[in-house]
Amino acid sequence: MIKHYRLLIDGQWHDSPQRLTITDPGSGRPFATVAAADRNTARRAIESAYAALPDWRARTGMQRGDYLFSVAEALTRRSEEIARDITRENGKPLAQSKGEMSMTIDHLRWFAEEARRSYGRIVPHQVAGKRHLILRQPVGVVAAISPWNFPLVLAARKVAPALAAGCTAILKPSSQTPICAVKFAECVVEAGIPPGVFQLIAGKAQPIADEFAENPLCAKISFTGSTEVGKRLIEASARTVTRLSLELGGHAPVLIFADADLDQAVEGALIAKFRNTGQSCIAANRILVERSIYEAFLERFAGRVRQLKVGYGLDEGVEIGAIVNRQSLDAAVAQIDDAVSCGGRLLCGGRPVDGGNGFFLAPTVIADVPDNAICMREEIFAPIAPVAAFDTEQQAVAAANDTRYGLAAYAFTGSFSRAFRLMEALEAGTVCINDAVPATSNCPFGGLKESGVGRELGIEGLDAFLETKHVSIAGID
Repeated sequence: MIKHYRLLIDGQWHDSPQRLTITDPGSGRPFATVAAADRNTARRAIESAYAALPDWRARTGMQRGDYLFSVAEALTRRSEEIARDITRENGKPLAQSKGEMSMTIDHLRWFAEEARRSYGRIVPHQVAGKRHLILRQPVGVVAAISPWNFPLVLAARKVAPALAAGCTAILKPSSQTPICAVKFAECVVEAGIPPGVFQLIAGKAQPIADEFAENPLCAKISFTGSTEVGKRLIEASARTVTRLSLELGGHAPVLIFADADLDQAVEGALIAKFRNTGQSCIAANRILVERSIYEAFLERFAGRVRQLKVGYGLDEGVEIGAIVNRQSLDAAVAQIDDAVSCGGRLLCGGRPVDGGNGFFLAPTVIADVPDNAICMREEIFAPIAPVAAFDTEQQAVAAANDTRYGLAAYAFTGSFSRAFRLMEALEAGTVCINDAVPATSNCPFGGLKESGVGRELGIEGLDAFLETKHVSIAGID
């Protein structure tokens, strides 16, 4: 049975004759529909959010935080249900969907606490009779555009700090994965957040994004997605100087040095590459190994990859789930073929796995991949691990930084001094030393170069939704 879901506009559940059809990438079959908004609906949501802003921003940070705690509690009660929804619309293994739920709840709790910490300050005066105050105030209406690969946690990274700061927020999830966003909206309603403070719309990205960028009542857009779309948002927002936070594409290198614990490096590279079926902007895209341990690493790494269980995300023990759609699967196979034609050595995987009508790719390792292969220059977003050798630390750093992206970089080494050299030299917003899972609610996340503008999470995540105002007072006796 195909279930239908509605959108949340101005505190009411809104339907539409236009609908999105949601397909399970593990089976290739549609299983739900969601009402689709148009540009007029987006405009209505912005106007409702703007009308709700004065009351919401006037509430204390403690009050706003209490609402976020209530949303977190509602999500906790429904965690198993929503995790299964994430797997059905995204394809990832259920264990990883449960992990996404846990992180989403943690983000909400973090920003519920941070809501009371939007500090200003008093600046020592330079002239007698004056005083200077620095105020921090919410930017206004925020449009949050979230992607399909981590459909709930990346939405929470935007919505939670926006609401904590005193902004009102409109969430536009990916058209491929809107169901978990609907369930999030249900939890917002259950928590009693006033109408208009949070709204959910889904539909064709371009007209909705155009309304966000061009409507003067929308003060900020927070977007996670491709660099190409991010650049279009920059162009569109220039007309109204709409503020932007952009978390864009990645091309993360993994540097493995001869002094590293080899077993730790193999397991770390495995997680960094294949978590979420490789469909992550911080997934390992290029694995660069010091030549003296190159063959030993390849043997152990490929051996572990061959053991990974591929299958439908709701099945027990699955580690590699479905790729999100047929187009992405075909693009992944094309990247494999290109790498091999350029001289790469296929060690395992390389072809689609028979999963009925689902979209599955065998986890793939390709050795000796040259720099001119597509997968060494652009994002992969699939369970494909290209590996190449390097001879010196300087050569490895130069290769790692030779990209227009700068979201994350990984390095495995046993040298403390090298670790410090690498954390300073690698051009990435997140540098992971002997660690494959860097994300945490209390540390900032974002990219350098064409990987984005601004930061999410940490205290910086709240700052992104606050304006700074200087108040100068004269005539003080």
